[in-house]
Amino acid sequence: QVQLVESWGGLVQPGGSLKLSCAASGFNLDAYTIGWFRQAPGKEREGVACISRGASSTHYGDSVKGRFTISRDNAENTVYMQLNNLKPEDAAVYYCAADVLLVDAQAMCAMTVGIDYWGKGTLVTVSS
Repeated sequence: QVQLVESWGGLVQPGGSLKLSCAASGFNLDAYTIGWFRQAPGKEREGVACISRGASSTHYGDSVKGRFTISRDNAENTVYMQLNNLKPEDAAVYYCAADVLLVDAQAMCAMTVGIDYWGKGTLVTVSS
């Protein structure tokens, strides 16, 4: 069964940090470009951070540059995203997604539909 499962969302104070993980099962992540997306209530889904198959390229949304870092461990079949200096506007459901045809990280982050696999998301709440 093909699955992407996100973990380690939660409640954090402004300025705090989280590290999200996205574990794949049923397929090998190393053949896929991976992206983290988020959707806040009443807003459209947006690409936050994406990484190409061999981690040769990454892309970040303007609002998270310098604060979020995406990484992948193909041996563990897992992708991570470190979220630092969190702000209330970062609160959202965070999803990971994988696509075998998209080779460019920036192109991946620009897509919100038509991607091969999606996880069910993990909630990040930023509040004091």
